[in-house]
Amino acid sequence: MSSDMKTYSRNEVAQHNKDGDCWIIIDNRVFDVTKFARFHPGGKWILLTVAGKDATEEFYANHRAEILQKYMDKLCIGTVEGVDMAELSKTVPVPGAISQVPYAESNFWEGFTSRYYDESHLALRSAVRKFFDKELPLSEAAAQDEAGKEPSLEIYQKMGQAGILSGRVGPGDHLKFPGVATPNGIPPEKFTYFHEMIVHEELSRLGCPGLIDGLGAGMIIGLPPVIRFAKDRALAQRVGTEVLQGKKRICLAITDPGAGSDVANINCTAVKTPCGQFYIVNGVKKWITNGNFCDYFTTAVRTGGPGMGGISMLLVERSEGLTTTKIKTSYSPAAGTAYVFYDNVKVPVGNLLGEENQGFRCIMDNFNHERWMIVVGVNRGSRLLVEECFKWASQRKVFGKPLLEQPVIRAKLANMIAQVEAVHHWIENVTLQMCEMSHKDQALKLAGPIALLKLQSTRVSQFVMDEACQIFGGRAITRTGMGQVVERFQRANKFGAILGGSEEIMADLGVRQAMKRFPKVASTRL
Repeated sequence: MSSDMKTYSRNEVAQHNKDGDCWIIIDNRVFDVTKFARFHPGGKWILLTVAGKDATEEFYANHRAEILQKYMDKLCIGTVEGVDMAELSKTVPVPGAISQVPYAESNFWEGFTSRYYDESHLALRSAVRKFFDKELPLSEAAAQDEAGKEPSLEIYQKMGQAGILSGRVGPGDHLKFPGVATPNGIPPEKFTYFHEMIVHEELSRLGCPGLIDGLGAGMIIGLPPVIRFAKDRALAQRVGTEVLQGKKRICLAITDPGAGSDVANINCTAVKTPCGQFYIVNGVKKWITNGNFCDYFTTAVRTGGPGMGGISMLLVERSEGLTTTKIKTSYSPAAGTAYVFYDNVKVPVGNLLGEENQGFRCIMDNFNHERWMIVVGVNRGSRLLVEECFKWASQRKVFGKPLLEQPVIRAKLANMIAQVEAVHHWIENVTLQMCEMSHKDQALKLAGPIALLKLQSTRVSQFVMDEACQIFGGRAITRTGMGQVVERFQRANKFGAILGGSEEIMADLGVRQAMKRFPKVASTRL
């Protein structure tokens, strides 16, 4: 908004107080809503009740701040006289800005000391946040999520150019592929899991779970097996570069409809041709995230006998015989969740990942990173709900005072904050171990802790979601308006508790891993 806009006294504004001539004041800005009144979703009567008055309190009791920004250029005609323009500018969101709401950001971004982060992390969060504030502001992200519109190749390519795609796959040689951008220009050898964590967190901040998963969740789990296990290194680099530049998209296709979590009993088959140059793939995969719009499918197939010893991994390109159809799930179709059908799909033997009948190793190699990524996203989503609840409880007035003045609301916030902060600090500790360990040591030592961390993070998200719904009331079960972020979260909350290993499996795995370390010596007796 221009600083030379016309100013009006409150008395002048008060003259425009009727149907056909309706002005209002919001945040010391003057809006002419005369023509807009008949298009107002709640009817013009609501606007006429505040015509000629300061409607700031009424506006924020019913609308999110981004609604004001949406109509600013069209409806704002000036400011209230005597207002400090510098102070007025503070009410306009700044792209990339760190939230001032308590506990809306993790500890280091609230000004506390941390040994985990430095200036590169501060700069990276700012850059990634600016990117999404510009390319996918909340209003646009929410509209795309609600419409179920799959992310365009254009936004993928922009994410590739910004290094966001490569940053979501973590540290590794892929950051050195020619033509692949690194996040905020961080040198590949300096990029750590803490940098990757920030990129995942900033996507979760969008508050649109279906769309967030549509923006590369399949890539995070589908590309690493190709990079790590493709024998043809030229193939690994070509596919990796295409995907990380956003020109092609990839997903992980493990689950058979009948096998579910019992991966060792998949039925999708791959049979070598008599010439030995190709595999012919037949079968079906289900619940494949991003599958509906992907070009590559990192696919688990049966090449040998029953059980895990007969499984191989193939990189299958979308080609003749491979088709996909959408699956409707609890969250937005923007995720591109799909059935994948393989009908005599011909795949070069050079697309084998790892050794034949040893594909289970590729699958297990991926799990720690996938689960860690889920934990980071889930807990950042929980933190977003803390921010939403703090804002709402501060501006929503009931019985003549803000919700935050009610002890029961403060108690709910206290427990939400305490649990989110505890999980975050555990995430940071595990992330530090990942930075210090080799990939082999991570597989040996972190499978149990990450499993238990995932269990705790999804239990906390369930608690936070439940409390947020109670704080927002009916708005938490309304797809638009003040509680829309909470509504989307509660609709998608169970995804984190199921995908990548259910809570029950995580609990059992965590304890079984601990049992392996339990010493069989007298000193451990009670």
